[in-house]
Amino acid sequence: METTRSTTADEGFDAGVRGVVAPTDAPGGTLRLVRTDDFDSLDPGNTYYAYTWNFLRLIGRTLVTFDTAPGKAGQRLVPDLAESLGESSEDGRVWTYRLREGLRYEDGTPVVSADIKHAIARSNYGTDVLGAGPTYFRHLLGTEYGGPWREPDADGPVTLETPDERTLVFRLREPFAGMDLLATMPSTTPVPRDRDTGAEYRLRPVATGPYRIVSYTRGELAVLEPNPHWDPETDPVRVQRASRIEVHLGKDPHEVDRMLLAGEAHVDLAGFGVQPAAQERILAEPELRAHADNPLTGFTWIYCLSSRIAPFDNVHCRRAVQFATDKAAMQEAYGGAVGGDIATTLLPPTLDGYKHFDRYPVGPEGTGDLEAARAELKLAGMPDGFRTRIAARKDRLKEYRAAEALAAGLARVGIEAEVLDFPSGDYFDRYGGCPEYLREHGIGIIMFGWGADFPDGYGFLQQITDGRAIKERGNQNMGELDDPEINALLDEGAQCADPAGARRS
Repeated sequence: METTRSTTADEGFDAGVRGVVAPTDAPGGTLRLVRTDDFDSLDPGNTYYAYTWNFLRLIGRTLVTFDTAPGKAGQRLVPDLAESLGESSEDGRVWTYRLREGLRYEDGTPVVSADIKHAIARSNYGTDVLGAGPTYFRHLLGTEYGGPWREPDADGPVTLETPDERTLVFRLREPFAGMDLLATMPSTTPVPRDRDTGAEYRLRPVATGPYRIVSYTRGELAVLEPNPHWDPETDPVRVQRASRIEVHLGKDPHEVDRMLLAGEAHVDLAGFGVQPAAQERILAEPELRAHADNPLTGFTWIYCLSSRIAPFDNVHCRRAVQFATDKAAMQEAYGGAVGGDIATTLLPPTLDGYKHFDRYPVGPEGTGDLEAARAELKLAGMPDGFRTRIAARKDRLKEYRAAEALAAGLARVGIEAEVLDFPSGDYFDRYGGCPEYLREHGIGIIMFGWGADFPDGYGFLQQITDGRAIKERGNQNMGELDDPEINALLDEGAQCADPAGARRS
């Protein structure tokens, strides 16, 4: 399911997609954000929720970032901590970044290159403690290193060099044209080694951005105030307007909608859209509709079938689920046609390389092809169906209702699927992203959503389809797909494409 539907714009509607609405340079005031659950983690090296990545731009800075502009202009790469975009060797294997002068943490101490090396080491090699984030750098640096907690006396990966306090040199095992895209990752946010508290760093990361955390109670409230040592002269993209930012956490989805409509909150941090009742009201009342947006997001809402958990180690069982799915009912759970288009591919149409096809058609109404599903069950040797479990996040009410719709559709061909609910904040770290937990509890179907880590096909596909990205915790390749041919194709695509170069202009 692609929640990417953008209806025809009318007066005011979708204005926030086309540009900045009511821009102002006025300082002061309190910005109030709201969320149904908690952040997965405020540790920039241990997070994988898109809204957390976006929020962390207030607190931390990365080597490179995306410009703050609406539409396609927001995909333009600009240097952040670095003086310029990366300098590549002729063969694309060596990338060099030099830090700006005058960079400081919230306590006034200087930012040095070793802090960024440590940040990358802990996030990519320290998965025994930090399991949630992506591991692109570990794959590309390709060095034998156990991480900062297993090897506390080591100086990080030897293929990442810091010849002086302002220079980083990445020596990759293979050419990678999109290095500047990786340099936007939160894992390049500097972490001073002497301030690193491991798993507890999520509670109080050290700020390099315009705001710093002054208090954070998980599941309840996070409060940010201006960082006195942030220097706008060194930062090309951020501003420091609000005198206080509050994030109200753990709210019921309907309460989130009420707060937004009443003006008690300014932004739903996750941005997944309002619930059906509020959606109907907003679309029906011109004054509310004029202040609403329905952007083309590039996200795909997915259920994953784990190929390592019986009976989904049988391809015919996987195909039976595909054919029996009532996609129309799942679309309705996500808000109907306004909530998203029915997806037939993993890659969304917003990315270059997208091609439309439909490998498992479910009929003209999208309600399923039950005859094809039953045929696959017979081929699987299970003509009467089977039992499995579905993992979903109940605080994401649309996702949970979509899981219920999926279970109802499967029941029509004898597949009994029990829906289990888990909290969003720990979903990937302890449940849906832990292969061992899934196996122990017989969870063969995992609900989740996915958007590109950076705007190209590699940034969308690598972490969810490359077998080398499978992790014990924070795993995003939940089907545990490990096909050497697919892995090789991903490597080939990474070497041939030049998305970073295309965005330099």
